[in-house]
Amino acid sequence: MRILFVAMADSIHTARWIAQVADQGWELHLFPSTPSGIGVHPELGNVTLHHGGALRRGSGGKGVRFRPSSAARRVTGLFREKVLRTTAPDYEARRLARVIDQVRPDIVHSLEIQHAGYLVSAARRMARGPFPRWIVTNWGSDIYLFGRLPEHEPRIREVLASCDFYSCECLRDVSLAKMFGFSGKVLPVFPNTGGFDLDRLDGLRQPGLVSARRIVMVKGYQGWAGRALVGLRALELCADALAGYELAIYSATPEVEFAAGLFHQATGIPVRIVPKGTPHREILALHGQSRVSIGLSIGDAISTSLLEAIVMGAFPVQSWTACADEWIVDGKTGLLVPPDDPEAVAAALRRALTDDSLVDDGAEGNRRVASERLVGSRLAALAVSSYRSVAGDGR
Repeated sequence: MRILFVAMADSIHTARWIAQVADQGWELHLFPSTPSGIGVHPELGNVTLHHGGALRRGSGGKGVRFRPSSAARRVTGLFREKVLRTTAPDYEARRLARVIDQVRPDIVHSLEIQHAGYLVSAARRMARGPFPRWIVTNWGSDIYLFGRLPEHEPRIREVLASCDFYSCECLRDVSLAKMFGFSGKVLPVFPNTGGFDLDRLDGLRQPGLVSARRIVMVKGYQGWAGRALVGLRALELCADALAGYELAIYSATPEVEFAAGLFHQATGIPVRIVPKGTPHREILALHGQSRVSIGLSIGDAISTSLLEAIVMGAFPVQSWTACADEWIVDGKTGLLVPPDDPEAVAAALRRALTDDSLVDDGAEGNRRVASERLVGSRLAALAVSSYRSVAGDGR
């Protein structure tokens, strides 16, 4: 089987998804859906990468084979490429169409819609031969949030009307895709990042009860969707319940780092900014030492950080704009909160910080969910069977 992925080459989500099928002996190709000068994620491997001539090769993982496209051979150098991007809006789509015509994949799989999906949709109109079977995977807020924006709605509808198969990680997004005109086959719903090796991760969990842990994890995204500053304000409102605790903030944006310094000055509560690039194993270990994990955004699918909290025992306080309700029971195995209301988030945090039975029982419930729904080998087998089903020939 020959698969062409169209996805962000620097994304850990791309790397983890491809890793699930990298041992099947299939011919795997990747066309970057974002500008090629951004580099390649170090965990990406076992794939042929079709780049535009300006890719930073040193950042790639093992087993990445670099192949410049025919367009890149004629147009080399970052400056020339930028000029083409400015003067020829369809440059990337034309380049992708050429790669599709040359590689002749059995399947084109776009991971994410606003970059990859739109790009494949444009290339589909330019490809010379019959277009391969096309899988569209919904990431995060691709439909849930962007589908409400007038400039994106018609483009999303075009993608979903043109593709043959749809995959996502929320039942909510299956319904939304159908509302936006999708009429093809829905593939099994499971996390886009795959699963976890639960036996290996047991060794990273702090022994004993979760209620004895004294770290609060905070997802530090602040921007068009992330609301980490709301989380910090909520923590300040319940600072009296945080005596003896430390905050660990990961994936922090600059404004969140700035606000964290002010939070520490105002409350005296220790704050640790987890450096960007910290190995994933260390992030998981921090979840395994945390009593509470906070993740706030105005839109998401199943947040990877929520899954990490479930697996590692940290009690989730999660915005209800993600599909967390498909994984946790509000008030029992986690608490769902509005993303822009610090008072409501503070009330939930105070409950999670003071009710030992809640977090201990919640961790046991989440452990059962992890064993039923997040075993990595099972999800990898599901991904493999999905591709075989799409190819239709059992290869």
